[in-house]
Amino acid sequence: MVKQQKEEVDLSASLAEVWRVLTEKERDILRNNSTIQHFKRNELIYCEGDEPRDMMCLLGGKVKIFKEGVGGRSQIIRMIKPVQYFGYRANFAQENYLTNASAFEASVVCLIPMTVVTELLMGNPNLAMFFIRQLSFDLGVADERTVNLTQKHIRGRLAESLLFLKDSYGLEEDGATLSIYLSREDLANLSNMTTSNAIRTLSTFVAERIIAIDGRKIKLIDEDKLRKISKMG
Repeated sequence: MVKQQKEEVDLSASLAEVWRVLTEKERDILRNNSTIQHFKRNELIYCEGDEPRDMMCLLGGKVKIFKEGVGGRSQIIRMIKPVQYFGYRANFAQENYLTNASAFEASVVCLIPMTVVTELLMGNPNLAMFFIRQLSFDLGVADERTVNLTQKHIRGRLAESLLFLKDSYGLEEDGATLSIYLSREDLANLSNMTTSNAIRTLSTFVAERIIAIDGRKIKLIDEDKLRKISKMG
């Protein structure tokens, strides 16, 4: 992990949703206690078993939350995009991290000590409600993905993952290419399948003219059919 840096960042823009519910005094506390940290591609941000000392907000780049499973296989739990908060649930639960987080690409993260976050939450019910909503939303997404990843067939799982990436990160200027480049292994880990199954299913989608592939770039050719496959499971 690289050293934390004191770096000037416009928090009113970067943390806009939180900024709106803070008083001027609380904004000063947040401003004076926040640090900016840069992570290289594939660099770990935190590890399973670490003590959760900071709440994190992704300012730029992409981050994956994952957990090592049986036999060394990892499962991607969530993909973080700017501007999303992460790394704070474990502190609220008074436990160490149950997952790992790493930079999927070069990323910039704002870190706020959980002691400061707790102090602000205790004095500001609007801020507390903001994070209750965030946790509730994340729980709903996690519940839905758990069902989908355990009950859908391989084609349905992979189709859902491609649509999830599109909804999370959008498309490039051509309006079709996913704005995130995953390895086959990462795509498999996101879809709860082996890498070989992911490769075979991607090849099938290409043959059916649902997607096109150029290296790690994936272009959605027939999104309606992809959504139908995902829905049918």
